Amino acid sequence: MKRVLLVRHAKSDWSVEADDFDRPLNERGKRDAPMMASRLQKRNIPIDAFVSSPAKRALRTAKIFAETLEYKKDDIILKRELYLAAPETFYSVIEKMDDKVNTIALFSHNNGITEFANSLGVARIDNMPTCSVFAFTIDADSWSGFRKAKKEFLFFDYPKKVE
Repeated sequence: MKRVLLVRHAKSDWSVEADDFDRPLNERGKRDAPMMASRLQKRNIPIDAFVSSPAKRALRTAKIFAETLEYKKDDIILKRELYLAAPETFYSVIEKMDDKVNTIALFSHNNGITEFANSLGVARIDNMPTCSVFAFTIDADSWSGFRKAKKEFLFFDYPKKVE
């Protein structure tokens, strides 16, 4: 069994004059990311690989999660194709993961991340808010079988969710 944690980047700062790729996190994003990483830590899910879009806001979110979860920030795998990715791109990135990896945390952007989550057929969500985590398992030993493997919803968490 393998697990995937889809994480939408934390809230970005639209007041900064930068192109979309280089937009940093705003103050709320800087607060939400460690909070959500801590909530994830309480679920005791060991993460073997962090995979992120290289866009500044996604990578910063991944680094905050990695630091909170005591994962080496320098080991984050950057995938340029995850920047504003369509659902098909998520399938492709996941299918190419090393089979030694059992759990991946994948950091990306809307609208693609919400569309991908909904394409899995395990749960229907209207939107993945910033810094939300959508988790599911797949019944497979190899990532190459991801597309056809049975998937099971684990949880959906986001900063404003009351627990």
